[in-house]
Amino acid sequence: MENLEGQQSVIAALQARQRRIEVILLAYGHDERYTQLLSLAEELGVPVRRVDRKELDAMAHGATHGGVIAVCSPKPRLTVEQLQELLRHQARPPLLLVIEGVEDARNLGFVLRTAEAMGVNAVMIKKHLWDLDAVEIARPASGAYERLPLVQIDTVKPLRQLQSQGMQLIGCLAGAKRTLYDVDLRQPTILALGGEKRGLSGAIREICDRFITIPTVGGASSLSLSHAAAIVVAEAYRQRRPVPDTIP
Repeated sequence: MENLEGQQSVIAALQARQRRIEVILLAYGHDERYTQLLSLAEELGVPVRRVDRKELDAMAHGATHGGVIAVCSPKPRLTVEQLQELLRHQARPPLLLVIEGVEDARNLGFVLRTAEAMGVNAVMIKKHLWDLDAVEIARPASGAYERLPLVQIDTVKPLRQLQSQGMQLIGCLAGAKRTLYDVDLRQPTILALGGEKRGLSGAIREICDRFITIPTVGGASSLSLSHAAAIVVAEAYRQRRPVPDTIP
């Protein structure tokens, strides 16, 4: 079991219904702040217990829990088979994100938050990333960590399977000849990004269909993973957005 901190994260977990929540601990007082949380907990039959704030402080990473901690099972990981089933029911061409080389939990949280906002269907991450602190991922993810399907991959085999089913695998590399504005991201696509230190692994590079880069005008030699991911998935969203018949 693990502790999930903060009202927003706990509400997202209740709504996603992926975790088994044993109990929600609330600080005494301020019931009006917890109206939605209490309503969801009652609807799902999750027990709520009132405790002194000092007890929450002792359980939490810091003082930013906002008076709410849920004791629950870990975030479940989708299998590749479950991902394929999920994609079969998508009305639009799927968009997936592969993340490698993340060393900071908050950075991963920001990536997930942007990915969900820009229409990414699922994020595929290596096994070691599950060892990152779940609370530190969830806090900056603003609920996306609970809602967005996460798939664990240990080898490139799942990526090859998805390629064989018609998805293009595009690796993001500094110095690539094509920019992200030169490729069609409207078709079924997997976008692969690596961390600032190591970049994409050789195993993933070997199977990429093409590479793209983010054009810059100088200054910083590279972008953080969270910023690079935001730029790339935002371009995918821009290309995929419905075009209005008329522009006022």
